[in-house]
Amino acid sequence: MRLPEFFVEKFRTLMATDEYEDFIASFAGKRNFGIRINPLKIQPSNFLDLIDKQLDSIPWIPEGFYYEEGESFGKLPAYHAGLYYIQEPSAMMPAQALCPEPGEKVLDLCAAPGGKTTALGSRMQNKGLLVTNDISPKRVQALVKNVELMGLANTFIVNESPEKLQQIYPEYFDRILLDVPCSGEGMFRKGKEAVQSYSRFMSDQCVNIQRQIVKSAYEMLKPGGIIVYSTCTFNPHENEENIEFFIKTYDLEVDRLNPIGGFEPSRGEWTESKDPSLSGGLRLWPHKAKGEGHFVCRLIKKGSKPKNEEVKKSLEYTSKEAEKAAKAFEEFALENMNSFEQGIFHLRGNSLYRLPQYLDKLPPVKWEKAGLCLGEYIKGRFEPSQSLIMASKISDFKRIIRFAKDDPNIIRYLKGETLFHNEDRGFAAVCYEDFPLGWVKQEGQMLKNLYPKGWRMM
Repeated sequence: MRLPEFFVEKFRTLMATDEYEDFIASFAGKRNFGIRINPLKIQPSNFLDLIDKQLDSIPWIPEGFYYEEGESFGKLPAYHAGLYYIQEPSAMMPAQALCPEPGEKVLDLCAAPGGKTTALGSRMQNKGLLVTNDISPKRVQALVKNVELMGLANTFIVNESPEKLQQIYPEYFDRILLDVPCSGEGMFRKGKEAVQSYSRFMSDQCVNIQRQIVKSAYEMLKPGGIIVYSTCTFNPHENEENIEFFIKTYDLEVDRLNPIGGFEPSRGEWTESKDPSLSGGLRLWPHKAKGEGHFVCRLIKKGSKPKNEEVKKSLEYTSKEAEKAAKAFEEFALENMNSFEQGIFHLRGNSLYRLPQYLDKLPPVKWEKAGLCLGEYIKGRFEPSQSLIMASKISDFKRIIRFAKDDPNIIRYLKGETLFHNEDRGFAAVCYEDFPLGWVKQEGQMLKNLYPKGWRMM
């Protein structure tokens, strides 16, 4: 691989000769691929038994595993059941470092396509509020699908600028994840496009964007709250030098992370001040660990953190129409499901949502998904959503069509084909083993396949 000359020269001056040679040589090596198991649905040991594979563990995350290039993990039925997320291994560290707790208020400010959001949501056990934002309308659609696939119900997916959110959420969040736009030097092994799009001035441009994002995030963070700042680049200008700027400019201090599994301390010696605390972040280098490269630093806003308010547990509605739709959903649940969860119900257009905790009303922002989209309320009738089934367990359904993992009917269902089955009329959950895949509607012996067209196997 031919690397940009100014990139090569920069690290020749920064690194000792032996390390520099190993670093540059690593770009000719093979890429690393990983999956992260979704603990909302299955535990890692049970997952490996289910797919009959032996995979090497990723040392910095207990739910992470490597797989070899060429394996089709995006085509397995287990993927369509939301049992795992495909993610570059070193990119799994930022959410791990943020370490949110169930019941907290958390912000993922640069969230698409959703790898870090889904990791945060699973750690939060679908409790609390996870505001997940991306400024790109196109990218936010991928975020919505991945949130639905993983079965998250505590997310508020928005499409806004950090400056706009700063006005809505002053000192609101317990924790904020900032996987910021960067020059992407850690993407060089992914393909020629990453190298070709890189320029001498890209890092300076990215620093300006990164500092604006952190400025907004700081205003949204509670005193005592935590920010994790991360990039997929090696450039100290965007990493250690930025952290140096943040702790000088804001009331922030570095919360030292312990190196693990090949991650090393950040290089505080590459900054002007050489402050020892600037070595408290982490770097993954592709010549020292199995990952493409990442920088991660955890920062604490000085002060005492106030507690969050009590979570409402009542049944409420944001409008009269929302109440009608929620009543229709309750009737559907009584007929087809074994549970009905209370909450605050909101109707937008025909779509009925059960809002996440702490979100009693919707703020004036552009949003794509608020909590769990339960389904569509049309002309007095309720039609269940794919989101609802993906956020549910097999025990939640009165009618189940369960296929063993090797049954060819699973693939037929995922392709949108018609299935045949003798059962009572009504809605049923099609399951891959004990894991819901989607809805069918029994009509005589024929099952109407309701698997979403945009999700189907080709």
